[in-house]
Amino acid sequence: MNLNMSAPTHIPVLLEEAVRALAVQPGGRYIDCTLGGGGHAAAILERSSPGGQLLGIDADPEAIEAASARLQNYASSTLLINENFVNLQAICLKYDFQPVHGILFDLGLSSRQLNKDSRGFSFQHDGPLDMRLSPRQEVTAADIINRSSETELAHIIRTYGEEAYSRQIARRIVRERPIKTTLKLAQTIEQAIGGRKDRIHPATRTFQALRIAVNHELENLEAVLKQAINLLGSEGRLVVISYHSLEDRIVKQLMQKEARDCICPPGIPTCVCGHTACLRLVNKKVITPSPQEVELNPRSRSAKLRATERIAFRDEYCETAEKLCFAIQDRANGWRRPVLLETLRTTFWAS
Repeated sequence: MNLNMSAPTHIPVLLEEAVRALAVQPGGRYIDCTLGGGGHAAAILERSSPGGQLLGIDADPEAIEAASARLQNYASSTLLINENFVNLQAICLKYDFQPVHGILFDLGLSSRQLNKDSRGFSFQHDGPLDMRLSPRQEVTAADIINRSSETELAHIIRTYGEEAYSRQIARRIVRERPIKTTLKLAQTIEQAIGGRKDRIHPATRTFQALRIAVNHELENLEAVLKQAINLLGSEGRLVVISYHSLEDRIVKQLMQKEARDCICPPGIPTCVCGHTACLRLVNKKVITPSPQEVELNPRSRSAKLRATERIAFRDEYCETAEKLCFAIQDRANGWRRPVLLETLRTTFWAS
């Protein structure tokens, strides 16, 4: 099978590695929480055929539209939802789509989002300072830039962009306000720090910080990872592709914490936390793109993939089987398969 299913405008990052880490199997149920152009979703559906099902989620309505066209051959096996993934558990409850065999997060922006001037994500094009993943969101990057105090701006740029020149940049922004376009902001940042200091453009970290602040990305990521763990069935896989250290740190720390029985602080002679591991690390070392992939798709160069597997216990098996087997069949518009329920009943109750 060829998993190189890239569209002209978007190349899915770590495609083969992600599908392998998910351990995709025929008949499995999977969630792509960052649907984007549908590249990863198409690979998952191809590998999980026959009988596979995929729930795709994206806050960007344009992504839902693009993915719907790409996945039209799998229309009967897909359910695409225009919603922020922070509401993952509520979405799965609404559509009775749980437990699942695998959940994927690809936290990067798509080429379509970066290349569209009106979205304001990139300083390579002149456009409004928007940066919202969903048009339903109220606060834009322009709102933050033009309404925040100098201290607040410096904090956002330093915390979310890890920018050493945050104070100088914030001071210059306040002096130049109002700033309404991406190129004007990039020029202002360049003037603030005196031009390029290293191999990346001086505006890169500030644009990252603003995007994270506008979309509450780190808070939403922490919240959704905990939900994702609870939605996985036994031996279900959670796979996350991140693109900067702040995201990767959250993913790494949560996976490592939930893979340990005791999380007491060092120095305590006897465990008092009562914590029990619910995950097993699939790859102890982070997976990164090959030199060949980076050459083909330079935007993949900072990608890091981490994967983990759900551990479950007998009482969880019984509770899950009972919940599944007695669910109202038409509650989710046919998204429950009677054959799967019978298999679960036989598997769980016979053990």
